[in-house]
Formats: sequence, C-alpha cells, structure tokens
Amino acid sequence: MPINEQRAIATFAKAIELGSIRKAAQAQGITPQAASHAIAHLERHLGVRLLHRTTRSLAVTDEGRHLLEQALPALAALEGALTQVKESRHEIAGPIRIGGPKSSFAPVLAPLLEEFCTRYPAVLPDVALDDAIGDWVLDRVDVGFRIGADHPGSGLIARRLFPLQLIVCAAPAYLDRHGSPATPDDLSAHRCSVYRNTATGQIEPWLLNHDGAVQQQRLPPRFSSNDLELELQAVLSGQVIGQLMNLTAAQHIRAGRLVPLLLPYLSAHYGVYLYYGSRTAQPKRVRAFIDLAVERLQDAPAFVLGGKELEAAAKAWRRARKSQ
Repeated sequence: MPINEQRAIATFAKAIELGSIRKAAQAQGITPQAASHAIAHLERHLGVRLLHRTTRSLAVTDEGRHLLEQALPALAALEGALTQVKESRHEIAGPIRIGGPKSSFAPVLAPLLEEFCTRYPAVLPDVALDDAIGDWVLDRVDVGFRIGADHPGSGLIARRLFPLQLIVCAAPAYLDRHGSPATPDDLSAHRCSVYRNTATGQIEPWLLNHDGAVQQQRLPPRFSSNDLELELQAVLSGQVIGQLMNLTAAQHIRAGRLVPLLLPYLSAHYGVYLYYGSRTAQPKRVRAFIDLAVERLQDAPAFVLGGKELEAAAKAWRRARKSQ
C-alpha cells in the first residue's frame, strides 16, 4: 500500500473514531483541510463514497464500514511494528552484525565479544570475518573493524583504535642456532618466513621503517604460507624469523617465547580501525558495542608494545644468552 493511501485510511479511521474530521486532523497533527483532502482523495481513488458529511454530523457509508473492518487490523499491526522498531532503538537487545578481518583478529575480538555478551545477554551477535574488504551496505554490517589505512568508504565513519606494529622476531631456539641479524641486509643470510597473498598468490615483502619512511624488503622465501597462524607457529617453533603483527606477537614477546629484532626498523604505519555508520540513527545495542570497543581497544595496551618494553625484551634474551 502506498504510504499516502495508508495515511488517508488512518485519517478516515480516526475521523470515524472521533466523530469529526477536525478532531482527526488535530489528533494527527495536520490541518482540517489536509485531513478532508486526504479522505476525498481516497474516495476518488476507490471510486466510492466513504462518509456522509453534513455541517454538524459525520456518518460512515456501507462501503466505508467495510473498509474499516478490513483495514483496522492491518493498521494496528503496522502501528505495532513501527512502535516496536522505534522502541528497539532504546533497548540493548536484538541482532547486531559485526564485520572484521579473518586473519589473526580473534585475540582482539573474542574478549570484546565475551564482555559485551555478558553485559547484554539479549543481544544476538552475527559475526562475519573476511580479509577481503567488501561492501558494508550490501553485507548489512552494523559495526566492524579493518586493518590498514583510513578509507571508510561512503557513509561510514572510521575511528583509529591503535597502531598495527609489524615486528621482526624469532624464538630463542632459532637465535641460539643461527644468531641475530643486526641490520636488514643481514636477513638474506637467515631463514625468513614470508606471507603469500591469498588473493594474488604473490609473495608479500616485509615492510621496514627506514628513518620514518616505509620500505619494502624482499626476501628469499625459506618458508611461505597464506595462513598467518601457521606462520606464527613456524616462528614459535624456532624454524624461521618472521615479521609478525603485534596482535599475535605481543603475548609471546611478553612471555619470552619470542625475541623482538631490528627494533629501529619496526613499522607501525598501519592501524586498526573501527567502522560504523552515522550515530544519529543507530540502535542502542550498536552504540553500546561501539562505546565498549573504544573503551577497551583505544591505544590497546594488551597489543601495543612500547619502545622501552620492546628493548627490555630484547635485552632479557641477550642477558639470558650470556649467562649460559
């Protein structure tokens, strides 16, 4: 039903209920002329007379009574649906669709979802993780995360949460056998892992910071994989040196399972971003998730390693080696 017809039927029903087109207009917040015009337009559209009007009285015709009998249940259902949608904006309940990268993002997202669902058990998360950047509108994403540069796309807001650090690191077992590279040029003599892009099949270079500028370092693929978790396990086992994201490396560096290397060349030019639409029309559950994500992940001390912390981790391994 076109929306103008729905409004006209609602005006007609209200006029019968209150016994006056003027009162119906007042109840709907329109002028009496607009109400009268809407009913007259509906009558012309249907080709029947719905009301008998005089200056003092208003009576419904047989055709009008039949229309009311058929239309009132539908109008009540529609009004109930509209009210439910409006009220849902003020409840922290219902479905929320969350998007994000698939590779290595579980350590970031899983604790956040656990806390959110504990706080708001009536919310129903629908999580879709994909390393490809899709169409957020077509994918019906309410809020999501992306790694990279700030490119929110049309109609989206991007908020940078924390830097993505690319840290060259190795397990103590590897360093004990092969030693530690002092400069990027030394890497060619080491067993280095490289990432194979899942979309292109090409080997990705390491990205190193040289005096504030990011440069690509291409390495012989002693170990290559299109799976970041498998690469992490290869580095942890002492088979290779890897350039790993702080999302997965931070906990292992703090535990001493990995040693950060080439610290002057650490790259942090990418970021982890939170994406969402305009806050003006968001359901309360979406706003609550955004607020919690910002509260927990802004600057992300669980994942971001400061310079002093990285240097301390590197020195701890050197001290341990000297004491052997």
